[in-house]
Amino acid sequence: MELKPGGQLRSALSTTEVVVVKGSGADVDLRCGGLPMIGKDESASEGTIDEAFAGESLLGKRYVDDDTDTELLCTKPGDGALSIDGRVLGLKGAKPLPSSD
Repeated sequence: MELKPGGQLRSALSTTEVVVVKGSGADVDLRCGGLPMIGKDESASEGTIDEAFAGESLLGKRYVDDDTDTELLCTKPGDGALSIDGRVLGLKGAKPLPSSD
């Protein structure tokens, strides 16, 4: 799937929803809980979350993948860790503030 900024996706199993903040335009395999993410208006499928991706997605957190230069914003939390091409996405860290001498 090609990720474009502004794209809205959701998990096929849980309540997780994300918005693409930054996408490389490359074709990637974006998953939540081990199952492919679907469009926001597509119907959900049946199944179970893969044990290897059994984490959770947290509301308001940004998830990044440095290999594909992708950034996602979680707009609705849920079960299942986000992953791209089999790599679990990490949380984006806060930028350090400048010192106030």
